[in-house]
Amino acid sequence: MKYFGFSTGAIALSDFQRALGILRLTGTNAVELSALRVDELRPLLEALPQLDLKPYSYISIHVPSVFSANEERDIVGQISAVAFRPLRVIVHPDSIHDFDLWRALGQSVCIENMDSRKKTGRSVVELDRFFHELPEARFCLDVAHARQFDTSMVEAYLMLARFATRLVQLHLSEINTASRHMPMSEASIAAFQMLSSLIPQDAALILESRLDDDASPERIEREIGKVRQAFNWVPIHAREN
Repeated sequence: MKYFGFSTGAIALSDFQRALGILRLTGTNAVELSALRVDELRPLLEALPQLDLKPYSYISIHVPSVFSANEERDIVGQISAVAFRPLRVIVHPDSIHDFDLWRALGQSVCIENMDSRKKTGRSVVELDRFFHELPEARFCLDVAHARQFDTSMVEAYLMLARFATRLVQLHLSEINTASRHMPMSEASIAAFQMLSSLIPQDAALILESRLDDDASPERIEREIGKVRQAFNWVPIHAREN
């Protein structure tokens, strides 16, 4: 794979500056800037011009996972102000209220499949509606969400087959019974190996394994090692030190 990295929220929850400082000591060349709460988005976007993102060949921003219809226009407006940058905007489909607002962002919008807690966005059938409304949108496959929804991984196969031309990013982690993202287990690695041959080389692998209790560069590298195992993968564009 060309691009591999971490979500800043998995390393230092609500502290993207600290997370970037830690990631700078690793060999990652992709990053997801996380703003999972509404009040986190504006500070992140305001800091964006000053952030040292040169090491990253792939950059995405995960917008808040929940927001009201009244907040939506402001959120999209904030994102539109940085849409000139070559980045993807990861959005949960169940949080979208007004498709017209998101349609204006074109290919920057990246729809993520959901876990079993959600009422929609969990399957190919449910996601089809969103891609019909947002025909230019790209796809982020959260493999752990797909595995939680269907442990046989059939739904994950169907998503890869149906949305292959839209796929630009994957989320990788383990999800526990409380739907919390955790470091990957041997079981999740084995499940992910089933998909490895179907993943395009130019899709970015973004880990969401929560390491905020011990987010050292060594721990990050160990988790990346699990990705190598899961996808039989050798990095070809690792960041130069």
